[in-house]
Amino acid sequence: MDDDGRTPSEKRRFPRTPLSLLVQFRFNTFEDFLAEYSLNISPGGMFIRTSEPREEGAMIYLQFSLKDGSKLIEGLGRVVRVNPPEDKSHTPGMGIEFVNFDEDSMALILDICNRKPASRES
Repeated sequence: MDDDGRTPSEKRRFPRTPLSLLVQFRFNTFEDFLAEYSLNISPGGMFIRTSEPREEGAMIYLQFSLKDGSKLIEGLGRVVRVNPPEDKSHTPGMGIEFVNFDEDSMALILDICNRKPASRES
């Protein structure tokens, strides 16, 4: 529990939907894309598993496709939570808040979240 008595999952605006999907991302326009797998997604963001998370507040450009490869989802996010690799009680990675995605991408994200059962994990 945090200072206000609520657990982190109670603070979430959206339930998480489990989703293991390869996500390409970069932190600035001069970097090559990195690729890691997501753990879950919600209409407000996603968690990316990585042993090299960036600091909270870092901006990140994301790209991922539906499993059938038919649609590309892309947009800008912000790192809002970091689980460092040395913390063995949580999956290492970073929670990303969606900041700037176009309407088509957001509609696809909502569709993904509505098709799968929601979870309160991570």
